[in-house]
Amino acid sequence: MELRHIRYFLAVAEELHFGRAAKRLKMAQPPLSQQIKQLETELGVQLFSRTRRNVSLTAAGQVLKQEAHQLLQQLEQAVSKTQQASRGEVGRLEIAFVSSAMYSLLPDYLKQFREQYPHIDLVLHELSTQEQIQRLLDNRLDLGFMRPPVDQKILHAQSVLQESLVAALPLNHKLSSKKHISIKELQGELFILFPRTMATRLYDQIVSLCHQGGFSPNVVQQATQMQTILSLVTAELGVAIVPASLRNLKRQGVCFLPFTETTPQAEVCMVWRQDQSLPVVETFVDGMLQQ
Repeated sequence: MELRHIRYFLAVAEELHFGRAAKRLKMAQPPLSQQIKQLETELGVQLFSRTRRNVSLTAAGQVLKQEAHQLLQQLEQAVSKTQQASRGEVGRLEIAFVSSAMYSLLPDYLKQFREQYPHIDLVLHELSTQEQIQRLLDNRLDLGFMRPPVDQKILHAQSVLQESLVAALPLNHKLSSKKHISIKELQGELFILFPRTMATRLYDQIVSLCHQGGFSPNVVQQATQMQTILSLVTAELGVAIVPASLRNLKRQGVCFLPFTETTPQAEVCMVWRQDQSLPVVETFVDGMLQQ
């Protein structure tokens, strides 16, 4: 039994008239009658009761009509989902991000993306830059939001955020009442910083800014997550230099002060494999780049 037989059968079953059904199908009546007879022979059942004046469905025909409608609906859904998949409107995306990306550009876009593409499942992971790179290389991740550099040729990195650096100080610090400070004023402070392996460029930018002020940072505590760094600042264990977007956290016990000097630009890149062309990835990337 072929799909065309189902369509022929449903036309007759709904019209209960071979002439009208043939006209609806844009074909002659004799070939339609022949196709219905072939279907009945193949199934081994009579689908229609025929008289000169009347055509009606048998009990078997009633069952096939109901099942055929469901079959066509499933087929239409399958075709629709297939077309959506080719347009990148359905599927699954594994996305990872460094924590600071979630304080700035990602939340609003993720909300917008979910509303626009409800049939794309987003699976999110908070991972370091190196963890993201390894998962991308292992094909265990579709997209990453990370700190550069990204040196692997197979990976494409597109800058999506550049922001200044600010000082994060305990709320009762002697400098906290100022509107802005010079980097030189942090000389002699105890610093809280992340390991260089976590984000080499950002680490070097922070150290370079301190050198610009005439000193090297005295790092007494290290933490891998920005929120942990801010917690340590709140506990008055030291000060930190962080990307400006962390101000969006509105963390109690911490004040954020811009520098009078022009600071290096902390960058976040969107990264994906160059050798893969997944429509769902292209949909996400195109939308992000239009922000």
